[in-house]
Amino acid sequence: MSNKQRGWLAIFIFVISTMLISACTQSLSSVPAATQTLIPTGLFVSPFPSVENPMAMIEQFAKQTAAAQTTVAGGGTPGTQQAVGTGTPAPVIGTPGTPTNVINTPTNAVAAAATSVPPGVRPATYTLQNGEFPYCIARRFNANPDDLLALSGLTSAQANSLASGTVLNIPQSGAFPGDRALTAHPTTYTVASGDETIYSVACKYGDVDPAAIASANSLSVSAKLTAGQQLQIP
Repeated sequence: MSNKQRGWLAIFIFVISTMLISACTQSLSSVPAATQTLIPTGLFVSPFPSVENPMAMIEQFAKQTAAAQTTVAGGGTPGTQQAVGTGTPAPVIGTPGTPTNVINTPTNAVAAAATSVPPGVRPATYTLQNGEFPYCIARRFNANPDDLLALSGLTSAQANSLASGTVLNIPQSGAFPGDRALTAHPTTYTVASGDETIYSVACKYGDVDPAAIASANSLSVSAKLTAGQQLQIP
């Protein structure tokens, strides 16, 4: 072995010794993130391959060793290609929010009670029912009977002979002359022969609405009455 070869061998032994001492004294670094490691093919190859110039290979190995020490000192992994991330965060898929159950409270619509004519209100027209006559209707709606007959094209001679179904025109002004109540209101009334309908009973009192009598007795306003039947008169 020549002096030059001995010199290179001494340098190699020195470098290996230096690496072993550095490995013993180097502080434990944090575990690198799991990445795909690419291992250089020349790092763990035998330093003494069967080639014509072994000293050139030793020199190349020394250079690779120094580069590996520099990478370890900087926190990297020897022979590892550092992957550069794009820096684009992964899209976060949010969970759709649960819609608030909105309870819609409907407006309470109060249906008006079904009555023939509200008290104090005069209809424009009125159709006579069985047992009614114009003077009875004039008392019920507080209208002047003469104006009612004239507006309806009738005479006083025709007033008591009109058939049910006759349409009367009700005056919107004026008042009934005198007391509208034809008879006093008793607590109860016993249906007499000939009082076939609630309409005819209402006409006995003049100022009573047939619908009010039907409601007080839980009857239909068109109910057929029988003689001797007891009715409450409001």
